[in-house]
Amino acid sequence: MKASDLFVKALEAEGVEYVFGIPGEENLDLLESLRHSSIKLVLTRHEQGAGFMAATYGRLTGKVGVCLSTLGPGATNLVTPAAYAQLGAMPILMITGQKPIKTSKQGRFQVIDVVDMLRPITKYTTQVVSGDRIPSVVREAFRLASEERPGAVHIELPEDIAAETTSVPLLTPSIARRPIAEYKAIARAIEMIEAAKSPILVIGAGANRKLTSKMLREFVAKTGIPFVTTQMGKGVIDETNPLFMGNTALSDGDFVHRVINRADLIVNIGHDVVEKPPFFMHDDGMKVIHVNFETAAVDPVYFPQLEVVGDIANSIWQIKEGITPQDSWKLDFYRDVHDAYVEHRDESEKDDRFPILPERFVKIVREAMPKDGIVTLDNGVYKIWFARNYPAYFPNTLLLDNALATMGAGLPSAMAAKMVYPDKPVVTVCGDGGFMMNSQELETAVRLNLHIVVLILRDDAYGMIKWKQSNMEFENYGLDYGNPDFVKYVEAYGGKGWRIESTDELKPLLTKCLNEPAVHLIDVPVDYSLNDETLNKTIRKLSSKL
Repeated sequence: MKASDLFVKALEAEGVEYVFGIPGEENLDLLESLRHSSIKLVLTRHEQGAGFMAATYGRLTGKVGVCLSTLGPGATNLVTPAAYAQLGAMPILMITGQKPIKTSKQGRFQVIDVVDMLRPITKYTTQVVSGDRIPSVVREAFRLASEERPGAVHIELPEDIAAETTSVPLLTPSIARRPIAEYKAIARAIEMIEAAKSPILVIGAGANRKLTSKMLREFVAKTGIPFVTTQMGKGVIDETNPLFMGNTALSDGDFVHRVINRADLIVNIGHDVVEKPPFFMHDDGMKVIHVNFETAAVDPVYFPQLEVVGDIANSIWQIKEGITPQDSWKLDFYRDVHDAYVEHRDESEKDDRFPILPERFVKIVREAMPKDGIVTLDNGVYKIWFARNYPAYFPNTLLLDNALATMGAGLPSAMAAKMVYPDKPVVTVCGDGGFMMNSQELETAVRLNLHIVVLILRDDAYGMIKWKQSNMEFENYGLDYGNPDFVKYVEAYGGKGWRIESTDELKPLLTKCLNEPAVHLIDVPVDYSLNDETLNKTIRKLSSKL
């Protein structure tokens, strides 16, 4: 068997459905093998788009997303998606080509050490030096990409190795179960929670798993203990639950931080150090129980008194089964803070000025989307407003990146989400800056007949940096730019373009676009001028009074 055929059969044995990417001449044997396989090649317009699609596929399915590039410049374009997947705990396999390694007549043309380049930002990276090694290399890559904590892996397949003949058999994927927490740690966690006066849960990225979500819903229903989420923990529990105290979208000074600061015990579930710390620990402050797949990474502001290490869902189930709700828990203050947060949020969402305020925009998107609809975000200041103000009903229905926090991922993420869930409405929200970084993938979306809606918040500038610049009392400098006519731009690719002229137009137009299959783009002028006043002053002042 040709080695490239064996490679593709190994991918099929791992359950691969799609390979996203852009082949080069060094991949042509592999491309021919894919042509005869059950795997669908999704040709993109940039390797970065392919990597973001593969990572989002992994995030949503728990299976390894696969992407492909050639050597040299194709491989370097996968660096950002590799970091995106690695920091965001998304299982992804990158396959890159390379010149022949046994003989070469082209010197160093296009040749860089891709394996070493990717080593710092992957869990595993290797070059295939023999066709006989393919089954074990592929199996190891999938094993490491999938196990907790999931992440990025890379295999380089040189063109002469891909073309050689091999007779080795495939390896059967192994069955692995996560270990469960030791019973003494569970017993101690129950003791600490029952003894606390004002406990709360902080739900982070590592808890964003289907079974963990189910166990946490049952735990909260039994105990009545309030919960807080990090940005990548949104939707693990329905955020319209009255016990939801808010999201740590801001670093401090928000209503949610009044809840955190009042707690004497935090059960920190799925904490991931890639996110900004949702709280700082002090020697004489609150106690913390760390519940995660792995031990805590201790630093000056995080040194939990107890670590419950093992499968998170099982740990929460064990604690839930053993715990007795206590009359001594004092939770009234939390409810008062929650009511004040909701009151301010609701009031701020009523402003209908145009260009639209981000608070009003978030409200309209939430009203237009069904509970299980998926919103993907690019990276910009609007991400704070979605994290803070957009109630998520289910896990992975608001896909944001609070790990690498890269621009350019919003559109490819929406495309992958629609491929995974073709029957669910999918919207992507992008700033004009982030959208233009991978806007060429509109052609891919049109070619694939995907029904997605692209909402561009247009302020003709890098808005988040302008907000920070203003907050630091610097003059406006170096952050403004021009934009194309976005309506004509999407129409040139074969999609449908729209532009709103008033805030009242947005909801009916968005509803129309969600109901009519096509690639839709809506140009939405946005007003970020109140961000500094609202986020850095008004919210701090209101929350400090509680």
